[in-house]
Amino acid sequence: MIISTTPSLEGYQIDQYLGIVSGETIIGANIFKDFFASITDIVGGRSSTYEQVLREAKATAVSEMEAQARQFGANAIVGIDLDYETIREGMLMVTVSGTAVKITKL
Repeated sequence: MIISTTPSLEGYQIDQYLGIVSGETIIGANIFKDFFASITDIVGGRSSTYEQVLREAKATAVSEMEAQARQFGANAIVGIDLDYETIREGMLMVTVSGTAVKITKL
């Protein structure tokens, strides 16, 4: 599956727009406790532990979106948008959405 933030794909023709697809994941408060517990990971103001959890949350949301697109019969997703939102203290939501499409190579 090809995934892109752009509305079109160079070298491909969009044959059919199948609908909006999305994926979501929420990181609970325990990540912040783990973050502070692993303060030794902080180098130059960054925490590799926290960044890894955010990458995993993003991967989970993208995977959900891809699964939904496959159910639509899509072989690509265009115009994706990735957002991080604080939904309450200690809770972070990662959402991704895009348009599921069928494409063919030119």
